[in-house]
Amino acid sequence: MNVYKHYNQEQLNDQYNTRLHVPDYANYFDRWERISRLTTELNTYLKDIPYGDHPEERLDIFPSKIPHSKTLVFIHGGYWHLFDKAMFHFLAGHFLKYNVTTVLLNYPLAPQSSMDEIVASCRKAIRWLHDNMMRFNGDPSGLFLLGHSAGGHLASMLLVEAEAKFVKAAISLSGLFRLEPVMLSYLNNSIGMDRENAIRNSPVFLKPANDCPLLLVTGTDETDEFKAQSEALYKSWKSKNGNIEYLKVPQKNHYSILDAVVDKDSILQAAMIRLMLIGPEMASEKQ
Repeated sequence: MNVYKHYNQEQLNDQYNTRLHVPDYANYFDRWERISRLTTELNTYLKDIPYGDHPEERLDIFPSKIPHSKTLVFIHGGYWHLFDKAMFHFLAGHFLKYNVTTVLLNYPLAPQSSMDEIVASCRKAIRWLHDNMMRFNGDPSGLFLLGHSAGGHLASMLLVEAEAKFVKAAISLSGLFRLEPVMLSYLNNSIGMDRENAIRNSPVFLKPANDCPLLLVTGTDETDEFKAQSEALYKSWKSKNGNIEYLKVPQKNHYSILDAVVDKDSILQAAMIRLMLIGPEMASEKQ
């Protein structure tokens, strides 16, 4: 019996089991943690800055040495119930080379917190960052969002409410934008969504609050459903935001897509640098 599209339960579970499709996934985690530890040893950063009252509402900030620098906010994945910002400090080490202040965000995790609460927490973080970034050599007039997997979902949800006015551009890596199939999969045992919560927090059914650039990214080695997720948001938002783009990165899977961010030879890094440091207007003039 099909439970979603043409997938039966086993097939749907398979589509969203990213570890099953990347057998050496643990090697990515080990390497990210190792490089992240080195990053904190080599750079000045501020740890666990509270942006709210919940114990998980904390930020790590790697400030640029130059005042009023571009600010990149990274929202980690883990299907809303796993991981910590510290695993991804290696991203900050890369962007400091470009004099970018980098913020890594933690948020309350499921199932103790609902999807509504997780999204509300991220919105709170964006408001806090807008009000406080000048203290950390950041630019409060525009924040750049980078989200991976569930973090890509949260980044897109920050574009549909008032907080969108603070966002200069957003990049979603392997994001999730229609939550119904996730709710119907084995993952919901760890997330605890009901149908109303899944629909309410699905960007494909919502409207962007501004037309800031949005770059949707997937690897060509990801499952059909992960590709379909980005394709669905692209189709849903294209008529509302002419600045949305969809980029497929060759030979990248759900985990190696994050490595492409810091790979100087990748088309993803080139696209991000163009978006963040050159700007879409100047980039078009150079072409």
